[in-house]
Amino acid sequence: MANQLQPVRGTKDLIGEDAARHFHVIEIARRVTRLYGFYEWQTPIFEDTRVFSRTLGETSDVVTKEMYTFQDRGGDSITLRPEGTAGVCRALITGGLTQTLPQKVFYAGPMFRYERPQKGRYRQFHQIGVELLGAVSPLADAEVISVGWRILDELGIAQDVVLNINTLGDAQSRANYRNALVDYFSAHADKLSEDSKLRLEKNPLRILDSKDEGDKKLVENAPLIYAHLTEEAAAFYDGLKSYLTAFGVKFEENPRIVRGLDYYNHTAFEFVTNSLGAQGTVIAGGRYDGLVQQMGGPTVPGIGWGAGIERLSMLIAAPRAAAPPVAVIPMGSEAEAEALNILNLLRSKNVAAEIGYSGNAKKRLERANKSGAGFAVLVGRDLQLKNLTDGSQDDVTPETLVERLCA
Repeated sequence: MANQLQPVRGTKDLIGEDAARHFHVIEIARRVTRLYGFYEWQTPIFEDTRVFSRTLGETSDVVTKEMYTFQDRGGDSITLRPEGTAGVCRALITGGLTQTLPQKVFYAGPMFRYERPQKGRYRQFHQIGVELLGAVSPLADAEVISVGWRILDELGIAQDVVLNINTLGDAQSRANYRNALVDYFSAHADKLSEDSKLRLEKNPLRILDSKDEGDKKLVENAPLIYAHLTEEAAAFYDGLKSYLTAFGVKFEENPRIVRGLDYYNHTAFEFVTNSLGAQGTVIAGGRYDGLVQQMGGPTVPGIGWGAGIERLSMLIAAPRAAAPPVAVIPMGSEAEAEALNILNLLRSKNVAAEIGYSGNAKKRLERANKSGAGFAVLVGRDLQLKNLTDGSQDDVTPETLVERLCA
């Protein structure tokens, strides 16, 4: 039908195997993060616009081009969350939790960005993420990275993913590096893209992340940060690598991983795969010791990462389907009351069970066979358990029925 309603562009229904993959990722992440002492938070899907404009940078593409921002009926500027970290940090401040640190947070939920939909990227997308707030230590950074690796391993895809790490140094390191980059790129300013000419004045580190082919050639010979690290920053980075090795997490150093905003420091990292084409990053994160203060709170160090569930879902094998429910079949209308008793009994013992809503016993048994159910409980004058795989059938009591199905 020409006027049939369709999902809004850039959104997707989660049904069937798509839903199974999606929720499998969340279930694994939820279980693994609890092993590491993280607790799940849920923040609202919309916030005061300033929560994101302050943290993502007023001139960033996300703020200027991609955020879903609107005025509500009270005239307040509201934004659907484009990422998870800012909301968690806002909750830390408004929840009065800056005095009870560290806080280890796990989250999962939808995010929203207005951009061109493509494979594995939607306008409503979903993320899992962790934030460790209140700890300044390379051990904290290594553990946050380790929990991400463990999730990938539990999903069966760690062997297809490479961890890239880098350091952004401390404030003095960044200042030293910024000066070196300005000197280098100023000598080649005539070859820079127009965007990078502006970045040269405002934030030369962002040139390192440019997608322009001409810029990329210049970046190949740009100075590396390692020569500009302070002694303290170098020690922090060495500590990170040592702890990752102790955790058994393999890594490669990639000096081109950068974060443009000033509140980022020290660790930056990405888990990257070649299995998704150009969109190869499946987990990205870093240390952001200045973020909470920028939002109006006290100085609270932080380290975290976010991962797109859609991308992870594309990499994993379809999770094994749950066993079909046991079919409870009344052998005539007079047996329905007892069938409901059996249905309640099985469910109380955590046995998935269903009863047909209509049809005679023969029709219900046919539907049970088609559904893939392993067993049918025939409720009449006697109680019988029928194995739908081999056709065998035995008399049972309610007690032995439960024992058979729970064995």
